[in-house]
Amino acid sequence: MPDNSTAAGKTPVDFWFDPLCPWAWMTSRWMLEVEKVRDVEVRWHVMSLSVLNEDRIDELPEEYRELLEKGWGPVRVVIAAQQKHGDEVVGPLYTALGTRFHNQGEGATREAVVGALQDVGLPVELADFADSDVYDAELRASHKEGIDKVGQDVGTPVIAVPGADGEQIAFFGPVVTPAPKGEAAAKLWDGTLLVASTPGFYEIKRTRTQDPIFD
Repeated sequence: MPDNSTAAGKTPVDFWFDPLCPWAWMTSRWMLEVEKVRDVEVRWHVMSLSVLNEDRIDELPEEYRELLEKGWGPVRVVIAAQQKHGDEVVGPLYTALGTRFHNQGEGATREAVVGALQDVGLPVELADFADSDVYDAELRASHKEGIDKVGQDVGTPVIAVPGADGEQIAFFGPVVTPAPKGEAAAKLWDGTLLVASTPGFYEIKRTRTQDPIFD
């Protein structure tokens, strides 16, 4: 059985992200708003677009292949920070990375990673793990945990919430921009729980007509 409570008695939400993905960043900012307006607690986990696509890398456009090659670095740094300093550093480090990558437009550079580590008081030497596979087994295990819950035909983010019987139901998304705040964030959360409690519900989707709005 999954752990469907936290130490504070809040509803847990498991959230898998790749710091590279701007859409995961949007969803993660929504979840932080939900924590303010609903009795929930987010548990942060790493997944990797580079791992997800490695078996079909030759089929992808060259620009996306280059992005995925660079994508190994940030997730390796986050998983190294988790292994060395505990689960509690994952969320703050993700916020620091995403703020620099997306909001401040620095991109997934080594300088941005070092700056993010400094922002949250972690050793800058962790940036060296960007080029190391020493924790790749742990990275792949974290990625697999999320993908096993939701299936292969998705990207990031993945969230897992309690369904009607308490078992976790995982979804890709919700994909939204800009990140809802206040009561709007609460309504989207309530709707997410509603569809999770509906047996046999799988998907609602439409074509994206707007780029991520970082605010």
